[in-house]
Amino acid sequence: MRILRVAPWIYPDTKGGGDYHVHAMSRDQAAMGHDVTVLTTREDESLPRIEETDGYTIVRVSPGVTLLGNDVSPAVARYLWGVDADDFDVMHAHSHCYFVTNLAALKRRLGDIPLAITNHGLYSQNAPERLFSIYLKTVGRWTFNQADVVFCYTDVDKERVRDLGVSSRIEVVANGIDTERFTPEGPESDLIDAEGPVVLFVGRFAEGKRPWLAVEAFAEVLEEYPDAELYLCGDGALREELEAQVAELGISESVTFLGHVPYDEMPKVYRSGDVLVLPSRAEGVPRTVLEAMASGLAVVMSDLNQVSSVLNTEIETVYSTTAESFSREIESQLRDRRIGGANPASNTSDFQWRKTVEKTTEELVRIKQ
Repeated sequence: MRILRVAPWIYPDTKGGGDYHVHAMSRDQAAMGHDVTVLTTREDESLPRIEETDGYTIVRVSPGVTLLGNDVSPAVARYLWGVDADDFDVMHAHSHCYFVTNLAALKRRLGDIPLAITNHGLYSQNAPERLFSIYLKTVGRWTFNQADVVFCYTDVDKERVRDLGVSSRIEVVANGIDTERFTPEGPESDLIDAEGPVVLFVGRFAEGKRPWLAVEAFAEVLEEYPDAELYLCGDGALREELEAQVAELGISESVTFLGHVPYDEMPKVYRSGDVLVLPSRAEGVPRTVLEAMASGLAVVMSDLNQVSSVLNTEIETVYSTTAESFSREIESQLRDRRIGGANPASNTSDFQWRKTVEKTTEELVRIKQ
């Protein structure tokens, strides 16, 4: 099968859960014998326009103009309009939140290459929620409706998409992780140098992730656990603001910005931690949460129904988006670990990456001409 994967970014050009998903799906489908090409944008001009890597092909084009974290790229349109059904059997676009997926939907509308769209999370991490709600009821709904199949991580997200008025076929395909790599057993990371409890934040420094709330909550945690340390793994537009916040709170000695951490290092990072905190206002089912669970960490995160519906017994949900609420739950988890030791790995058998790839590929074969 010849697959054209359309995505705004790809790992390791950029580091994020969705970016890694695109890379790993392409790598593993190529290993299955499929011919995979990924069309994406090129943020760094030093990167090759066409590259063969891990068995698949990356085609990078100019990002054009960036608005609210979204590349509006005429070069993507030119590429899509230059291909036809003789070139690819299916298109697979990642996230309705991006202009490249809107273009893939338009290509499907006017052409004859079947289209699948993976919903990595209904709401944007960058655009204001009210503005994005309007988008979802207009262009977003239209984009979903051009797809031959839409992939959602959970039944709750499936219903949320359906409630928008989307009539396309929707299949639930759980997000997955490599459960052989993310385990409590194994070496810890040299990046983590702490004597006391370790709190982790792993994610982009974007509005929707609300990393400043993690910092504010941690400042309150220090009142009960003065030897605790916060490590932030990631980067993004809010980095300078976060560094200023840390300085203003007077907690610089207890907070470390690790920047982007290589994916191969992350199992060691998780094993070095005690609690993962994620106060996001919008997510799909984050890989970071699944990876932390599999590594034996406690997970404290905001109340997101599509996540708690499948992980409600495995994570600690905070229903109020205040620093006090998050700090109270983080402290509770640290007390439990001090009394009972590290958590055993949570049951992540329903979130195996192998199953994610297999079911996704089955559905692509199903819509293939």
